[in-house]
Amino acid sequence: MDMTANSALAWTLLIVAGAANATFGLPMKFIRQWEWENTWALWSVLALVLLPAMLAFFCVPSLPGVYRGAGAETLSIVFLLGAGWGVAQVLFGKAMHKIGIGLTFSIVLGLSAAAGSVLPMLRMRSETIGSDALVRIFAGLMLVVLGVSACAEAGRRRERRQINVAAGSESFMTGLIMALCSGALASFMNLGLSFGNPIAAQAVIEGASEGTSVFAIWLPLLLGGAVPNLIYCGYLLRDKKTWALFGSAPRSANICLASAMAILWFFSTALYGVAAQALGEWGGVVGWPVFMSVIVISAGLIGVVTGEWKHSGKSPILFQAAGILLLVIAIVAFSAAHNRVEQPKLQTRTRAAVSRICVSMVEMYVR
Repeated sequence: MDMTANSALAWTLLIVAGAANATFGLPMKFIRQWEWENTWALWSVLALVLLPAMLAFFCVPSLPGVYRGAGAETLSIVFLLGAGWGVAQVLFGKAMHKIGIGLTFSIVLGLSAAAGSVLPMLRMRSETIGSDALVRIFAGLMLVVLGVSACAEAGRRRERRQINVAAGSESFMTGLIMALCSGALASFMNLGLSFGNPIAAQAVIEGASEGTSVFAIWLPLLLGGAVPNLIYCGYLLRDKKTWALFGSAPRSANICLASAMAILWFFSTALYGVAAQALGEWGGVVGWPVFMSVIVISAGLIGVVTGEWKHSGKSPILFQAAGILLLVIAIVAFSAAHNRVEQPKLQTRTRAAVSRICVSMVEMYVR
């Protein structure tokens, strides 16, 4: 009963985390006078440095001892995977400005859902994956490719229908390439969590709970992600001479909006980590694509509500809806693959439980 309740709570947390993550870019639409690099630099400092550091130091006992116990090699791998994910975030932020929230989320998270689910699965139990599971994995990958293609076609059709097509076509293609590259690298976050399991295990040894031990992984992972973000923002601030914009009005409102972006993003990401831990060993494999799918659906709805698809006609919206549907079906395929991989373990546990019951009955009879 407790396991069922914990599982239901974990899935609820995943849904809440996905919905919150989809909204984190929305405050950027209301920031005035600042350039992209001003907003993204402040977001990076808050979301990738200050908030994860505060959470890790407050929730994980003896944090330096945790990292010493985990070892420099594990920390380095997690940090480098975080840096790769950080490059994805830079590309994501730029793509969101060029092709919109809904389309960027669909492409980036569709690709990330595939790679971020399959790679940890292969790393964890590659020897136990049977032919049925492999068929479902490849089916899921094909559905993701089709879903991403449908979303990209939706964006092209929207671009043709809306004004200033000639000027926007080059911008759209640039944004599309950025989104595709970002999607490939974005899966490094979930891979970093997978490689960071020894850090979480060491945190439990040092006194952290199972739920909060993942916060020890977030700190090196997100610090790695902060490096490319801050380097690129610093380059733009210097090259475009936009440092002075930090002091321009409406400064207080812009800082509040950027802070809201950071809180929404980090809250949702930390919540995903807790939910994945609660789902057990395969939480990252199953939880990641579910997290991504909720974000895609929520972001698509936000794109409609905020008018990104206004005056685009029915055809682009139908393609976008078809793309989202295909991505959701892909999630089902990955979940089915996970069930196939997990089935032998469940059978083994069942046999062991039956054996223990039989042994107990025999002992009781002998006594």
